[in-house]
Amino acid sequence: MSEKVILAIIGGSGLYNMPGLQNAQEREVSTPFGKPSSPIILGELEGQQVAFLARHGVGHYITPSEVNYRANIYALKALGAERVVSISAVGSLREDYAPGHIVIPDQLYDNTKGRERTFFGEGLVVHVGVADPFCPDLSAQLESATRKTAATVHMGGSFITIEGPRFSTKAESHTYRSWGMSLIGMTTSPEAFLAREAELCYAVMAHVTDYDVWHISESPVTVEMVIQTLNKNTEVAQEAIRNLARDLAAKRTCDCNQALASALITRNDAIPPATREKVELLIRKYYQ
Repeated sequence: MSEKVILAIIGGSGLYNMPGLQNAQEREVSTPFGKPSSPIILGELEGQQVAFLARHGVGHYITPSEVNYRANIYALKALGAERVVSISAVGSLREDYAPGHIVIPDQLYDNTKGRERTFFGEGLVVHVGVADPFCPDLSAQLESATRKTAATVHMGGSFITIEGPRFSTKAESHTYRSWGMSLIGMTTSPEAFLAREAELCYAVMAHVTDYDVWHISESPVTVEMVIQTLNKNTEVAQEAIRNLARDLAAKRTCDCNQALASALITRNDAIPPATREKVELLIRKYYQ
């Protein structure tokens, strides 16, 4: 078994009730940014150490806007995770991305309004690059792992994150389609951007549950519709995660682990001590 967390999964609390997960244990992690959404489940899967975090809390009681994204990502970083896969329910804004399909998106549009988007500030200025917000290497490995299941899988597409918790109006849905968006969800921003600041690889396994509200011949999205599709896809997600854990390359070959190398702009001696202490885990290798 690997001694470090080779893979972290953020999704529903039901995901880690999977066949093959051994020696599972709960870990409470405190962070300078508050409490994560749930205790983190650590266990062995396919001979690898993996971690699971329930984004909306155990029992799903945290809204998308209430999720403490900074605490969640920081906690996984603190446990030594290097790669994060998000399992997300999404609406499709394309005819060919049908309910029941799985999409690995490659672009992201942040249409949220009131969320904490960065670990930094308070005297430390950081401008991280996110031209390609999802790790291409991890996304490719996730695609390969998912294609080994019975699911219909698509690679690529632009993902728009809305504030929620309400679903879209028809005017909004048609507007997003006119912008060229492929998928719509409520949690990928700022999660992806925080993962980049923490120098973690990040990819999304997006489960299409509905056609949002734009499709003339389909019923508008409902909670019941989302839950039914997710329940059907749980086994697919679990199988894909097992495949990924088994086949994941031991070492990262992307640039995600150097995302801050050209992003930190504040002079070392100008960083307030309290700020330095707060984000020490993230910046220590650059400010010795």
